[in-house]
Amino acid sequence: MVSCSSLSPFFHIPTFLIQQKKQQLLFKVPPFLHQTNLPSPLSLSRKNLHKCFSQQKEEEEASFQFERLFSNINQVTLKREPGSLSSAIFLVAGTTVGAGILAIPAVTQESGFLASTVTCILCWLFMVVTGLLLAEVNVNTMCDLGYGGVSLVSMARRTLGTLGVQISSWSYIFIHYAVLVAYIARSSDILTNFLHIPIWESGTLFSLIFGGICFFGSQRFIGAINGVLVIGIISFFVALVAVASGNLHLDALLKANFQAVPMSIPIIALSFVYHNVVPVLCTNLEGDLLKVRSAIVLGTGIPLVLFLIWNGVILGTVGDSPMGLDPLQQLRSSNGTIGPIVEVFSFLAIATSYIGFVLGLTDFLADLLNLPTGQNKPLPYILTLIPPLLLSLLDPEIFFKALDFAGTYGVLLLFGIIPAAMSWSDRNSNSSSSVKLPELVPGGRITLLMVLGCSGYVILSELFENFQHL
Repeated sequence: MVSCSSLSPFFHIPTFLIQQKKQQLLFKVPPFLHQTNLPSPLSLSRKNLHKCFSQQKEEEEASFQFERLFSNINQVTLKREPGSLSSAIFLVAGTTVGAGILAIPAVTQESGFLASTVTCILCWLFMVVTGLLLAEVNVNTMCDLGYGGVSLVSMARRTLGTLGVQISSWSYIFIHYAVLVAYIARSSDILTNFLHIPIWESGTLFSLIFGGICFFGSQRFIGAINGVLVIGIISFFVALVAVASGNLHLDALLKANFQAVPMSIPIIALSFVYHNVVPVLCTNLEGDLLKVRSAIVLGTGIPLVLFLIWNGVILGTVGDSPMGLDPLQQLRSSNGTIGPIVEVFSFLAIATSYIGFVLGLTDFLADLLNLPTGQNKPLPYILTLIPPLLLSLLDPEIFFKALDFAGTYGVLLLFGIIPAAMSWSDRNSNSSSSVKLPELVPGGRITLLMVLGCSGYVILSELFENFQHL
């Protein structure tokens, strides 16, 4: 066992746990750990020299596993409080399944179900890769800095310098405020219809309840709330699919217009955003790379299945609707039972995403303000909750337009180009640290170039399309 300590109180339990090869390779022990096993140079001959080097080679190829990089310690009880994998999966799934799922049929109806299915799978794969790149850089940054709770600011500062911090910070804040404003505005409409109270009271009530859960709740409590909400989402989703699929036409699912695919990519990519909780995920799971990878893949796999089923049911039921008419609205007008189910489903989806975005933004602001890690300070929560609430009450339409812009440029820049650029810098840096963690995404520079190329292509295509309409 190798034991390390760090500056943060969260790191004072032995941090690196090494086990011999009984499990998958996660880490190779540096050569200096094997030097004590080498035979004395005085006893070497041609025969035992070969034996010595063979033994050394076998030892260097031995595989070891880091179970976790540190331990989360409750400063009051002094007990370890590790985050569970199930809570992490629910956090990723809940953050991903937002109100964007309701907009997917509207942007995929022209391309058809087959073409949009291919698009959804490719967008999911792209967003999984960029999320794993973020996790890889985040854990490496925690190792270098010696504490958890590392947000995009510290990651960008360490890998991309001052310019990278500026671009990442403003893009991050813009996207999060835009999404939070949209969520508060939509949830306010739903609560106002149900409770018959003014819109400002609905928005305030929503922000206080779910913002309070994030501020006062422990990791386990927030994980339990997310789990309940995700189960509710799946339950109402099943009810929604069961009611909506009564008039499903299988032949309508065979439509495939790949020329219309590019216009749907920004909204689909925005629907798969969960990257804001990756730093929270890495801290909660104590840097356990196997758990982090499992949480991202499984946590995004649930929304992928929901998106595909939902898209197939709506497009297969509505068929070729007139362009400009939302297929979901058309379905609601033809079936009165769907309306209330959609409202509850939308509210639950918004609530889970809202929690994820609040946790991500408060963690980001705390790091930006250099606040102590592991402590819930009021200032990041005030800066996270109050501005979106005020903007949603004053003029939400401005931010809805900004949200559309953010889906095209902000998401692909912040969660496409920047993760690949940070990973490129991180993997090719000459770090003085003897600890070298494994790469979560295989493929080396080819994978990074593909991520950069795909992001740049979509952004440039959208810019060219917009200039043509000027």
